[in-house]
Amino acid sequence: MNNKVIIAAAGSGKTTHLIETALLLRNATILITTFTDENEKEIRTRFFERNGCIPSNVVIQTWFSFLLQHGVRPYQGYLYDKNIVGLSLVNSQSALRSQETNVERHYLTGDKKIYSDKIAKFACRCDERSNGAVISRLSKIYTHIFIDEVQDLAGYDLEFLDKLFLSPLEILLVGDPRQRTFSTNSSAKHKQFRRSNILDYFKSRKMKFNLDIDSQSLNVNHRCVSEICDFSNKLYPDMIATTSDNTSEIEHKGVYFLRQTDVEEYLQKYSPIQLRQSKSTDTHPAYPTLNFGVSKGLSFDRVLIYPTKPILDWIIRGIELKPTSKCKLYVAITRARYSVAILYDYNDNVNICGITKYK
Repeated sequence: MNNKVIIAAAGSGKTTHLIETALLLRNATILITTFTDENEKEIRTRFFERNGCIPSNVVIQTWFSFLLQHGVRPYQGYLYDKNIVGLSLVNSQSALRSQETNVERHYLTGDKKIYSDKIAKFACRCDERSNGAVISRLSKIYTHIFIDEVQDLAGYDLEFLDKLFLSPLEILLVGDPRQRTFSTNSSAKHKQFRRSNILDYFKSRKMKFNLDIDSQSLNVNHRCVSEICDFSNKLYPDMIATTSDNTSEIEHKGVYFLRQTDVEEYLQKYSPIQLRQSKSTDTHPAYPTLNFGVSKGLSFDRVLIYPTKPILDWIIRGIELKPTSKCKLYVAITRARYSVAILYDYNDNVNICGITKYK
C-alpha cells in the first residue's frame, strides 16, 4: 500500500508533476481527479501540450463526476432503489431538517438529483452497506488514483479518502493548504480540517494509513521572485517557507506600496493585472481586473492588489487575517512573477519590512 501527499508551493508545478508521473506509468491504469471544472480542463490541456494526447491508460474527471460514476451509481441500490438522475450543486448545507434514515429527503432534491454536499457521504454509506464493494470495484478498474488540488476536499470527501488509503490503490495527492479558496462542501463533518487546517488531517492519517507527507519535493516556486516568496511566507509562518528559483534580472521587482494618486501612472507604465477581494471594490475600468479567488492557477508578470481593511491591518499592524481571507490573499500575491503593488496611501513614517514605497 502506497499513500502519498505532496504539500506543494505556489508556482512549483504540482499539476505538471502529476502529468509527468502518469506518463512514466505506461502499464498502470490511472484516474486523475480534481474539484473544479477549470482545473480538470487545465490538466487535459497540459497533457496535450506535453504529450500531444491523453494516454489511453489515463482517465481525467472532476471529483463530483468521479463520485457519481464510481461511488454512487454502481451500488446505490443498497441505499436507494430509484434512479438518481444527476447532481445538484449547493453552496451551503442541504436538507438540514431531514433525517439520514429518510434517504430520499436527506440526499436528494425533489427531481431526484443528489446534493453535492452529500455525494461523498452517500458513496461512503454505499461502501459500508455493500461490505466494501465500492472501493473493491475501484481497485479492479484502476491501479492509481491521483488527486490534484486536494486542499479543496472537505467533509465526507475525507472519509472517502480514508477508504482509498486502506485500499490496494496507489494514492497520490498534491495540493497547497495555503490556496484553499474553494471547497467541495460546507459539511460540519471534519470541520476542524477546513481551510489550511487540512494539513492536520494529513498528519492525523500519517501513522494510521502509512501516509507519506512530502513537504520538500515541490517547495520551490518557479514563478515568483524571492522578494514575493518571502512576503507570501509571512502569511503562514508555521509552514515550511517556500523558496524561489526565479533569478530574473528585471527592472522593478519585489513588493511595493502604491498611493492612489500614482495608480494611473503605474498602470500605464507596468500594466499589472488588478486583483481585488470582490466586485464591491472599485478598480480602474480601463485595465483588466480579477477577483482573488478567480485568479487561482494563473500567472502574471505584475499584479496590483486592492486590499481590504483587514488585509491592511495584517500588513501594517500584524492583526491575524481570517482563514478564507488569508488563503485568498496568498493566492493574489503569488500570481506575480516580478512585482506586487499594494494600494495604500502611506505616509513617510511607514516602514514595513519587505515592502518598498513606490515613491
